[in-house]
Amino acid sequence: MTTSGGALVKAAPWNDPNARPYVQVDRITKSFGEFKAVDDVSLKIYKGEIFCLLGASGCGKTTLLRMLGGFETPSSGKIFIDGEDMTGVPPYERPVNMMFQSYALFPHMNVEQNVAFGLKQDGVAKSEIQDRVATMLGLVKLGDFAKRKPHQLSGGQRQRVALARSLVKRPKLLLLDEPLGALDKKLREHTQFELISLQDKLGVTFVVVTHDQEEAMTLASRIGVMNQGEIVQAGTPSEIYEFPSSKFVADFVGSVNMFEGKLIEDEPEYVRIGSDELGATIYVSHGISAPPEATVWAAVRPEKIFMSTAAPEGTDNVVRGAVQDIAYLGDLSIYLVKLPTGKVVRVTQPNTSRHAEAITWDQQVYLSWDATSPVVVTR
Repeated sequence: MTTSGGALVKAAPWNDPNARPYVQVDRITKSFGEFKAVDDVSLKIYKGEIFCLLGASGCGKTTLLRMLGGFETPSSGKIFIDGEDMTGVPPYERPVNMMFQSYALFPHMNVEQNVAFGLKQDGVAKSEIQDRVATMLGLVKLGDFAKRKPHQLSGGQRQRVALARSLVKRPKLLLLDEPLGALDKKLREHTQFELISLQDKLGVTFVVVTHDQEEAMTLASRIGVMNQGEIVQAGTPSEIYEFPSSKFVADFVGSVNMFEGKLIEDEPEYVRIGSDELGATIYVSHGISAPPEATVWAAVRPEKIFMSTAAPEGTDNVVRGAVQDIAYLGDLSIYLVKLPTGKVVRVTQPNTSRHAEAITWDQQVYLSWDATSPVVVTR
């Protein structure tokens, strides 16, 4: 197995009908009184995956993770790990370890003692504990910090101690609840790639809960997007981003411009959508499944929109507007362009040149996009 940008390159067992899932969630529901935190969720996760549960606060992702770990009991449904029914098995008897958001390190113990704690509890021989702890501290690059207490470490180092403690017991499955949430942006980005590298070396299956879209896109072989207790779409990062199944997924993952309209031409090879809020027609170079004159939404990502001061050819996928606001972010700039209809369109452009001709506030510009760029959703 090799990874590239968090995605599995050579293996895609989820596309193999004969592949045996390593973790299988079968119609799991968890109710608290009348409230369903997790609602009839089924899911298959394969050996060696980093699977991310992505969603806003309160969507049910942490409850689902806690049921995988045995810290919550499902109201209905079953959980299988490596072919065994784990639904009623307590946490300490599962081949699973969980790394909590708070890290939960023992403040009176040094790094070495924190990592060794679980092995001591399991009665592992002292010589083996020393070997396994030393190996794990080497993997997370903390060998020189073995005698330090948690308060003497940075946030990133404490995170790695918690990770080492979780992995030293060699679980079949590691559950991580917002594992990088306490780190600053730059350290978080660096640690994401360290986590991918470590997981690749050890081959442990990871299930990660996060609300951070960039983190999920970077880490995951696949993502399960959750909303109101349900997994509304599961797929690779590119599938989730480029082919969202609904308005919710398109809007939740990354930035998107959503244009409501009606089908005015519906052919197997293309569709044309009339959009009053856009004030133009949208041409999409593939067919969709929708009845004639149905209301649909065309989702166009900001980076797929071309902006120019000269009018492009054609009338489809072309609008004119005025630059309302600009945000310069260094590597790219964000433009908010207001159309005559009042609709505001978000456009991002990479700053590839230091001396590019600047488009400024209140300037009239043309926006256009390729016929392959819109994703049409019907719900």
